[in-house]
Amino acid sequence: MDGITALFVEGMGAAAATSRILTQLQGRIFGLLYLSPGPVTLDALTDELQQSKSNVSVSVRGLIDWQLVRRVRVPGSRKDHYEAATDFWRVMQEIMERRFRWNLRQVVAAAEETGQAIAASTARGAGATERADFIAGRVTIIRDFFIAVDAGLGGFTRGEAFAPQPLQRPAVRSGRAT
Repeated sequence: MDGITALFVEGMGAAAATSRILTQLQGRIFGLLYLSPGPVTLDALTDELQQSKSNVSVSVRGLIDWQLVRRVRVPGSRKDHYEAATDFWRVMQEIMERRFRWNLRQVVAAAEETGQAIAASTARGAGATERADFIAGRVTIIRDFFIAVDAGLGGFTRGEAFAPQPLQRPAVRSGRAT
């Protein structure tokens, strides 16, 4: 691998390592494939990156799952060949949909469950307390924010424009908007 390619490959590995989505090796594999003018075999990847075939194979499968790499057939060859995705819009849509929207929905679910527990407690005669009101206010604010972000990411994955205004709310103190 030439020095310029190595610089990019190592940079992609470093970026991937801090992404919490990909491993350093996956970033390096993607970087090498991205700068390759044509499909590359698993053997060539292991040679260039000086990694074991099993490590590279597992990492490539993960990259395929994230749609960052695709397996391609090369006429006259029995080996699998791989190439990097170049449609970054589609790649980012996939990452947003699979990773971030799931996390957002977990926050929304926790907020809704907490709100339901407060309502049930009040209905059982426990009565509303200052603490329950505070928690209900805070839970409503975080739920509304994450619902708006989820809707925005949904639009993003469909290629729609996303305006930040629904996310902007007044500052919060003591559980209530101020």
